[in-house]
Amino acid sequence: MSAAYATFGLAPAMRAGEVLANGDVQVHRDFLDFIVDGRPLLFQLSDLDAVSPLASDVPPAIFTAQVRSLLGETDAPLPNSRHVIYGCPECEDLGCGAVTAVIERDGDDVIWRDFAWQTEEAVDLQLNGYHGIGPFRFQGAEYRTALDSLLRGAGEPEGPRRRVLLIGARVAVLARLAAALRIIGIGADITREVGEVHADELRGYGAVAFGRAVTEEERAAVRRSFARAGVDVAYVDGLAPIVPLLVAQIEHALDRRPVEQRRLTRLVAADGEAGVEVTSPCRVRLTAYRLDRLYRTHAQEVFDGVLETGRHRIALDARAVRGESFVVARTSGSVLVEAMAR
Repeated sequence: MSAAYATFGLAPAMRAGEVLANGDVQVHRDFLDFIVDGRPLLFQLSDLDAVSPLASDVPPAIFTAQVRSLLGETDAPLPNSRHVIYGCPECEDLGCGAVTAVIERDGDDVIWRDFAWQTEEAVDLQLNGYHGIGPFRFQGAEYRTALDSLLRGAGEPEGPRRRVLLIGARVAVLARLAAALRIIGIGADITREVGEVHADELRGYGAVAFGRAVTEEERAAVRRSFARAGVDVAYVDGLAPIVPLLVAQIEHALDRRPVEQRRLTRLVAADGEAGVEVTSPCRVRLTAYRLDRLYRTHAQEVFDGVLETGRHRIALDARAVRGESFVVARTSGSVLVEAMAR
């Protein structure tokens, strides 16, 4: 089989979690994505909510088995040398559907071919094949080096710190926020003072979220504590006491990927419009949140559709963005938040 060489690598990725309006939960998942010719392979699969088998929350033994399978050191998990490349982020059951491909050796090279959407052991390439993807020929040394590095680590990926420190005056709001974060798989602790906290404990956090009532002096003291501990964390200034909005802000803060490895790269909100930029075709949802004069929360989904690569201007319902309002944009792997400018 002839195929031009493609480069192969791995990079951290995430599936953003969310507590939906109907009470359903989308779990936050961190995983390693396959980088082919410099771009996440997942981006070639329009609007697919899925994760690779190299997830940070799987047991080390299972993670190691997945890596050895991709290396060809063990039998493929599916008939005809087929491997799961991306699966369901909630249960990873084949019945929910998965992207699979044949992985085979050709001399020193490794080839991924015959990509397909699969829901049972047999697959119909004519009906369910991804005819525009692959085959990819990887140089064996590059391919094995990337995967072997995971085995030389602790047998599992070095995942991001998925724990958040919440600091604020409104304890009830912080408690609801912490509960929402824990439901989607992000640890959360509440405090007002970190000066006496041991440095080892501070190193467990990936982000710090400040409520609006926290003074600048208090924020500066918290930053100094983390700086003394040598911990690089993301700082979140809570826009409003609206739990879904704060969850979205924290999800964005925990996403430390470079821009070129994100699907959703830009959000502006002004004059009744939202400006959105995506790097590959994907489904985008826009939700508007606002506080009324009695500080009651109102939420409205203002857009839900597939956008093509590029920049888009989307008109928003004027009733949804009057007063103090905010817009959250989501794809399956990215989330951005902006206050509505006037």
